[in-house]
Amino acid sequence: MKHIVILGAGTGGTMMANRLARRLPSSEWKITVVDRDGDHVYQPGLLFLPFGDSRREELVRPRTLFLPPHVELVLRAVERVEPEHSRVAFQDGSSLRYDFLIVATGTRIVPEATAGLTGPGWRRNTFDFYTLDGAEALGRALSELKGGRLVLNVVEMPIKCPVAPLEFLFLADAFLTQRGIRDRVELALATPLDGAFTKPRAAAMLGGMLDRKGIQVVPNFNVEAVDTEKRVLRSYDNREEPYDLLVTIPQHQGSELVARSGLGNDTGFIPTDKHTLQSKAFPNIFVLGDATDLPSSKAGSVAHFQSEVLTENVLCAVAGKPFGASFDGHANCFIETGFGRAMLIDFNYETEPLPGRFPLPGVGPFTLLEESHVNHWGKLGFRWVYWNMLITGRDLPLDHRMVMAGKWS
Repeated sequence: MKHIVILGAGTGGTMMANRLARRLPSSEWKITVVDRDGDHVYQPGLLFLPFGDSRREELVRPRTLFLPPHVELVLRAVERVEPEHSRVAFQDGSSLRYDFLIVATGTRIVPEATAGLTGPGWRRNTFDFYTLDGAEALGRALSELKGGRLVLNVVEMPIKCPVAPLEFLFLADAFLTQRGIRDRVELALATPLDGAFTKPRAAAMLGGMLDRKGIQVVPNFNVEAVDTEKRVLRSYDNREEPYDLLVTIPQHQGSELVARSGLGNDTGFIPTDKHTLQSKAFPNIFVLGDATDLPSSKAGSVAHFQSEVLTENVLCAVAGKPFGASFDGHANCFIETGFGRAMLIDFNYETEPLPGRFPLPGVGPFTLLEESHVNHWGKLGFRWVYWNMLITGRDLPLDHRMVMAGKWS
């Protein structure tokens, strides 16, 4: 019997296991998914946790709920991949051979990579919200905040969900307004980018929204060190940004097992063909989601669209045929803007976000590059779609390719 091994039981890995399990005969192919623990975390919900709009127990479910019975789940720490032997080596000394390997190990935050960030003020005046513990601790700090300067700092790109820092500031603006202390809190974004976002048209619109909400943007700020006792951010060009409460988006890196295996670049992301999703170094290894080095967003929607492409290409590889599907960098994302409203953006490698209606041309119900209450409810409703359809690999009525119907320039 031939064997497909999937490293990572997060969004991408779980979708791939389900999709391949439906397409490959179980009498000929064994599918094994490997992860360190049995908890699946709904990562988009972490954004809402600090504001009391979600709870830990709503965001965590057992991985076993989302895998078919004939897919094997191995909860064991991986030491390394040995691609020259088509083998996964575990830290307990055992190993697992594969015919094809799919790497969906995601990305991790590395706050310790920034000098001083995890110093005495860590989880006291300095917080992240990209982890469950960090988001809960930040929620307690926000509920006790009386005034001062709140700075959100993006240490370095790329990061998971590139719009999440902006969403946090928009939600903080609404949260503090509703608490009646917005006039006593200064909000600021210190970012290594030269504006609010990477795509020019969206950056201009989002930058305008930050300005209207009285949120300062400190561009081209590349943080060198953090003094959590003096509460100061220092950049490589010797600028300083003081804070009373720091919300950090720490440096992101690929999985440590990728680095130990020699599969990744200097930040642990795997060189991947941007269209086929095949490893550039090993033809029987494929990569998707945040584990890739692709110039696409590290976001759940990208993993979803990639999973459709990758399923077809793995089936082609299994049959010894040329690849039949191509990923175009498609991403879409709801952006919470506060007070029960949100925007939606839809873009790919070549085309930046454009205004219009989505997914039905002229009908929507969602509006692109425009705030609406419908978009907000779409973001909230996505949680149900995620748990019940997306990660189980069910087909959604969305093309994995970006379509121009319904958009205008």
